[in-house]
Amino acid sequence: MQTQTIWAPAVTTLLFLVIFTVALGRSGREVLGVPFATFVAPGLIVMGMMQNAFANSSFSLLAGKIQGTIIDLLMPPLSEGELMGGIVAAAVTRAIFVGGAVALAMALWPGVSLAAAHPWAIVWFGLMGAVMLALLGLMTSIWAEKFDHNAAISNFIVAPLSLLSGTFYVIDNLAPAFQMISRLNPFFYVISGFRFGFLGQSDIGDTNWAVIQSAIGLGVFNVVLAIMTYALLKSGWKLKD
Repeated sequence: MQTQTIWAPAVTTLLFLVIFTVALGRSGREVLGVPFATFVAPGLIVMGMMQNAFANSSFSLLAGKIQGTIIDLLMPPLSEGELMGGIVAAAVTRAIFVGGAVALAMALWPGVSLAAAHPWAIVWFGLMGAVMLALLGLMTSIWAEKFDHNAAISNFIVAPLSLLSGTFYVIDNLAPAFQMISRLNPFFYVISGFRFGFLGQSDIGDTNWAVIQSAIGLGVFNVVLAIMTYALLKSGWKLKD
């Protein structure tokens, strides 16, 4: 089971590093004053964490609805908050293990340095990103009626938002209009804040206070998502029909 849930995603994410460092990093290119491989590695780690948190929680209730076993989750004497907490915690746990596996592999990759400049940012933005996608995945699991619905959210929302969030570039290279669009993307703050934890630099803003504001904003955003998810579970929408 760990091969599918941890090592396979880790290998897939590592392939992104291999492809982009071979394509863009051979000429000694630097971004934010560090080699390209070192710049892109933190973004790939947290991107893998977020995508796997979504995959884990989005499968949770949907599988039960399709297989007719949803009653096994709804009948036990668990409150909606306990059910939500268990599903989100499981997704975050998977994200942490995937992130650890990816980081281990990247630490062994030539040209990658994962020295931590601000450990608090690594922990906070990593957890906030995993929680955010776990909650979005749970909401998707409640709404979806078949695996195609789940795949649509993953392919047309989660993947584009994560790939177009500054994982492979700094948004200062974009036109002003696209910079504004990037700043409306919560994935951007997760990836840039997580990268700040390693490099001590970020394209969120020119000061550390800008990163702290982003950390607070992500926390508030996740609280709002949690309230919305709890309300959906409490209503029984598409679960108790």
